Amino acid sequence: MGNSLGEQLPAWMILPFIGLLLCIATLPLARPEWFDRHHNKALVAAVFGVPVVAYLVFGFGRAGYDRVLRTANDYVSFIILLAALFTISGGIYLTGNLLGKPRSNLAFLVVGALLANFIGTTGAAMMVVRPLLRANSERTHTRHVVIFLIFIVCNLGGLLTPLGDPPLFLGFLNGVSFFWTLRLFPEWLFTLALTLTVFYFLDTRYYRREPPSVVRADKADYVPLGVMGKINFLFLGGVVGAVVLSEPLLHLGDLFHFPFLREVVMLVMMGLSLRYGPREARRLNRFTWGPIREVAIVFAGIFAAMIPALAILEARGGQLGLTQPWQFYWSSGALSSFLDNAPTYLTFTSTAQGYLHLNSVAALMSEHPVGGVTHAPAAFLAAISCGSVMMGANSYIGNAPNFMVKTIAEEAGVDMPHFFGYMAYSGMILIPVFLATTLVFFH
Repeated sequence: MGNSLGEQLPAWMILPFIGLLLCIATLPLARPEWFDRHHNKALVAAVFGVPVVAYLVFGFGRAGYDRVLRTANDYVSFIILLAALFTISGGIYLTGNLLGKPRSNLAFLVVGALLANFIGTTGAAMMVVRPLLRANSERTHTRHVVIFLIFIVCNLGGLLTPLGDPPLFLGFLNGVSFFWTLRLFPEWLFTLALTLTVFYFLDTRYYRREPPSVVRADKADYVPLGVMGKINFLFLGGVVGAVVLSEPLLHLGDLFHFPFLREVVMLVMMGLSLRYGPREARRLNRFTWGPIREVAIVFAGIFAAMIPALAILEARGGQLGLTQPWQFYWSSGALSSFLDNAPTYLTFTSTAQGYLHLNSVAALMSEHPVGGVTHAPAAFLAAISCGSVMMGANSYIGNAPNFMVKTIAEEAGVDMPHFFGYMAYSGMILIPVFLATTLVFFH
């Protein structure tokens, strides 16, 4: 028996995580009214998460306790960052009512993809989703618009900076240069161009099916775009600054034996936004705490139940036989489709380190092949980064903003597909895009 927690854990400890995923996938179909209540979601999360935590703490001593504590810290940081971006961006109201034409919708998605790299996929999604829904409120075919918003703004768009998506942020904290991710611009542009092209042709087809009365109503409601709540850009800048200054803030926190100084800054920015941001902007945005509560509850269970799965993978990942960048791209992507993509990223960077015999994540930035391996370490890091970020779009639970956008759209009256229905869309549209990306960049 090995010394690491992952080597000691029995394989059946993966079952609670699988069970939780199945509940999240099936209960909205089988018992929608019951599962819509937050306390019932919390019950499901606790049924699968609490026994796992108890088993680790009481069954594996210090190793289990340390792993649970580290996961809890990650969860706190994860939720506070999402809550700050959600709350502050919810106080920015884009006034006006643009036309729900394909070109306008395309512009929304492009702007959202660019914003994702500066305020995160969560912040960009929260800023774009409501005006996009409003612009398309007269249309009868809108489901696909929200689905592509999840694809592009919640996932694909945030690939260029550590601010864009949590996996890249964790890579930054583990020594990857802040600007290294800019080298992923070709992959970012390629996947976005393909996905946006599919969207434009699909949206054009649906728009031509709209009755003339819908088009007239859309034009009659047109109002030029404006911005209310501009002060919140200052508070978003504070959150972004806290992320950029993560390392010195963590070192400063260590001096006071307080590991959450960065999170305190984010909470202060969130509080200032609530205090000084215009309330009218939130009212017009129909801002509620429902989406972030749902994400906090569901992901509490996911973070707890996935501890054994990730520990086993970290310990036995070398047995998976991954030797090529494309294998890391699809493996990290497959897990990121259902696991939180941040720990998935760390798991596969650790696997790549072991395969290449490197002693740090930062060493994966090297452009020079090592140990007789054909590909340079940077090719493996690029594959893991792209897989973790891009393929979070494959399911509602692949990335937290996915769930938020789904909930907001449903509150606005959009009939969103269920868990498997959404995956049918991602399978038909995104999987071919990812295959093309593999052939061009990782083969």
